Amino acid sequence: MADENCSRVETALEILVGKWKPVILYQLFTNGTMRFSELQRALPDITKKMLTSQLRELEYHDIVHRKIYMQIPPKVEYSITEYGMKMTPLLEAINAWGTMHIQHLNELYSEDHKLEDAETK
Repeated sequence: MADENCSRVETALEILVGKWKPVILYQLFTNGTMRFSELQRALPDITKKMLTSQLRELEYHDIVHRKIYMQIPPKVEYSITEYGMKMTPLLEAINAWGTMHIQHLNELYSEDHKLEDAETK
């Protein structure tokens, strides 16, 4: 039973773990439908290859929908799927815990060692 539960956690974490997936998901949850170029501008440090790879993995898991418009030049848009929207409570909980953790560390290590909140970066 423990091994089965562990594999379920691993499966869930596969979608969220990594430097870019959470940031890509944040952009799509915050902004709604975005074109590839808009995602790239929102994440200036990511390479085209990495963005493509991460979006494909999220698409495979049915978290992100890719819509192709047959026009010249081709237009591709990405959005969160209906199934992916079920991640909203999870992402909100992670965000709330992250905020609480920063406050905890600031209290633990005093004013001299304040950690920078991600929102002020």
